[in-house]
Amino acid sequence: MKNRIRNHNRSRSRSRALAVAGSAALLATLMAAAPAPAAPAGAKLASVHGLGTVFYPYSPDDDIRFTVDATSAPWSRPLPAQGGEKGLPTDAFGKITVYHRVTATGYTAVSEAEVDCLVTGGRTATVTAVVKTSNVGWEGRRIGIAVQDGTRGEPDRVGFSWDIANLEVRPDGSVFEPSAGTCLAPAPFTEVTKGGYKVTPAPLAPRPKP
Repeated sequence: MKNRIRNHNRSRSRSRALAVAGSAALLATLMAAAPAPAAPAGAKLASVHGLGTVFYPYSPDDDIRFTVDATSAPWSRPLPAQGGEKGLPTDAFGKITVYHRVTATGYTAVSEAEVDCLVTGGRTATVTAVVKTSNVGWEGRRIGIAVQDGTRGEPDRVGFSWDIANLEVRPDGSVFEPSAGTCLAPAPFTEVTKGGYKVTPAPLAPRPKP
């Protein structure tokens, strides 16, 4: 099984879009998201914003960046199938961009996604987003990003829901990466080497009155 995963990872080096927007112009594009849905009156909103370059030990020479621009919007995505439920306290809006330039080939993979979920706990935030544009075939796929806002001299950290996580095995033994569930991502396992993130935590919003 380990050999299959190693072979699978080596065969798709061009499609590992592991990081985010590498320029101020791209960051400005991300900030031009749709207007925020109205939040409950008086509610404190969680958010995570920033651009970071990370060191990924399995692609140590590559330029890997993530831009995250996410703000919570509790109970803003109605779920009709749940009897008129107004959504979830983790509903959110914003953008994520994943940027990965493969140094060995010069190939650059970029995927841009719309945020649908955000949850915070202290200095850590988990965000998911559905890919809208991609040059590696990720359209329609939900990705998960976990961010840790370092303090007291500690580096910021990022985790992402692909490549070494969220793998499934088909009956024939082949391996694939499914979409992540809402607000699901692994622990922040890579260090940010340039740039960084600001996490603003907030408790889950109370359920709205009928």
